[in-house]
Amino acid sequence: MDKLSLYRQLIRESLLERAKQRSPNDPVKSETIFDPEGDHYQLVNVGWKNSSTRIYGCVIHVDIIDEKFWVQHDGTEDAIADRLVEKGVPKKDIVLAYHAPYVRQYTEFALG
Repeated sequence: MDKLSLYRQLIRESLLERAKQRSPNDPVKSETIFDPEGDHYQLVNVGWKNSSTRIYGCVIHVDIIDEKFWVQHDGTEDAIADRLVEKGVPKKDIVLAYHAPYVRQYTEFALG
């Protein structure tokens, strides 16, 4: 399997695993959105809390650009970047895009 296909598979698996963490009884659902042609991947929460509060928001947004993961947004405590590293992705192939370019040099991950 080539690198790009592997990376697409890894991000799909990671987001599906994260989506399954939500209780089936929870009125808020975690939905995965996969765009393999554009290489955009998201986990979104959708639903109602207490029948009066609408919940909608992107929890994780990752793009694959030039065979690197670009983490555009991560609203979780257990970072998607760390999960990808656990799955064997080198840190040099992960960009924490939610950090300003001048801040990225202080992380253990790729600059961009």
